[in-house]
Amino acid sequence: MNNSFSQLSTNEIQRYARHIVIPEVGLEGQLRLKASSVLLAGTGGLGSPIALYLAAAGVGRIGLVDYDTVSISNLQRQVIHDTSHLGQLKVDSAGERLVEINPDIQIETFSEPYTSKNAETISRGYDILVDGTDNFATRYLLNDLAVLTRKPYVYGSIFRFQGQVAVFDSRQGPCYRCLFPQPPPPESVPSCSTGGVFGVLPGTIGTLQAAEVIKLILGIGEPLIGKLLIYDALEMSFQTVLVPKNPACPVCGENPVIRQLVDYDEFCGTPPIGTPSVLLPHELEISPHHLAERLSGGEQITLLDVRLPGERLISNLPGSIPIPIDELPHRLAELNPAIPIVAYCRKGIRSARAVLFLKDIGFSKVWNLSGGINGWADEMDPDMPKY
Repeated sequence: MNNSFSQLSTNEIQRYARHIVIPEVGLEGQLRLKASSVLLAGTGGLGSPIALYLAAAGVGRIGLVDYDTVSISNLQRQVIHDTSHLGQLKVDSAGERLVEINPDIQIETFSEPYTSKNAETISRGYDILVDGTDNFATRYLLNDLAVLTRKPYVYGSIFRFQGQVAVFDSRQGPCYRCLFPQPPPPESVPSCSTGGVFGVLPGTIGTLQAAEVIKLILGIGEPLIGKLLIYDALEMSFQTVLVPKNPACPVCGENPVIRQLVDYDEFCGTPPIGTPSVLLPHELEISPHHLAERLSGGEQITLLDVRLPGERLISNLPGSIPIPIDELPHRLAELNPAIPIVAYCRKGIRSARAVLFLKDIGFSKVWNLSGGINGWADEMDPDMPKY
């Protein structure tokens, strides 16, 4: 942390007055916030409240890393963005909003995937690393980078109605790998787009993360080091679980074997950004146009919808058999292997897994709808809502 604090301007004193009057913050604490720097990976659901509150609190330099653009389905929870910024890079949309909130701070944007190739360069000069992402590869990357560079890592995650928050600082306690030594199988953890998320949940978890960041900067209170905070919005309950340091941890343990960043997509079993999650042979894919031609020709085809029930309320192909992918192994009797089957989901990822499963157990006439039902909407039915 930079100890050569500059004085606050009159405008800044007025802006931060409610902080300055708190004994635990005061003028010195506000100057510490001004001299601090935070790198935030992700400007979506979690990143929105984190960035908003850090900017409002006066954190002097905030770095934003995200390669995605703003889509209408983001706006249900990603409150830093708005309708006028649809299609814009999220880092640019977020950066504009933060400058409107506080023009006295510095915003740096990195509109690129955050990987082991660029993470050290991007994070250089930042005091704290903060997780606003929704994937395991970036979490392990942030954790290992934090351990190797001796920085704190403020973690958060959300799913449907539940969220988690922790502070991992290997200098004082465990790291993320101590808690989660291995990532879960990629197919076992649905993303927000497939599993859904309660709209206000990121606000709760992200605000808690922002609070932990500010506490770390100010050196006040008891940060969630060695603790995992679990929140359930349906029960409105908070639970704190103690997390011990693992002496055998491969990155922060007594005899670490990870001494540099690795390929985190490979470690987590996920494909690199920009590539499909499941690679199917070309002959197992069918385009929306080809499917439409076969259906209009009167061919009998079973349309297998492997999405969740709530997704089918948004859009569906008439006559589909609805079997969520997790239920497929137990509902095979509902499918006739003699009739061609075309499986589909939102974007063709889950349905690709369904096709591989059905092929493996002996179904010979099965295909995946390329691009999923959103692809069908793009090519065949522009009035069909996408999500």
